Amino acid sequence: MLPRLGATAVAMALLAIAPAVAQTAGQTGQAAPAVADPGAGSQVVTITQERLFQDSRAGQQIQDRYETASRALVAENRRIEAALEAEERDLTARRAQMPPEDFRPLAEAFDEKVEGIRAAQDAKSRALTRQRDEDRQRMLEAAAPILAQMMAERGAMVLIDKNAVVLSFDGIDITEDAVARLDAVLGEATGTPPEAPTPTP
Repeated sequence: MLPRLGATAVAMALLAIAPAVAQTAGQTGQAAPAVADPGAGSQVVTITQERLFQDSRAGQQIQDRYETASRALVAENRRIEAALEAEERDLTARRAQMPPEDFRPLAEAFDEKVEGIRAAQDAKSRALTRQRDEDRQRMLEAAAPILAQMMAERGAMVLIDKNAVVLSFDGIDITEDAVARLDAVLGEATGTPPEAPTPTP
């Protein structure tokens, strides 16, 4: 998992640049010197983990697989709902022809059946979400050594999620390069595909 580190110290260091440059310019009466390329030799680099997941082929495959399984579950829920509605209509029609003491057990059994089906379908939905999250975590763990290599190539000591940073230069963001490197090294994800929904009687 990519560590989410605090960005306060980094932000303070970056904010300190502007006053220092402005003070120098005020003392000399000259324009402030141009700031060097912030991405060159920076000890801190940033990445957007969400983009790494959304833009890489591995992440897209995980999401596509999840959405396909989710659509199948929605379709199954609709079929079950239609069947239950038909059963309820039949039960309602029989009610007028039955004594209350005979009808009550049938109604209670139907209600129990509906509750059981609802619980089962909710469990399937949670399982799909859990599988997607686990596949995503495995992908990020597989990306860790690749990102470490990219840090080493840039002489960086710290990698921070860009969403946790208050202020930064674009030059220290390696997300786009990381996506390309992941596509080259990992290709598509090898996570466990979610199981197709099992029809509920």
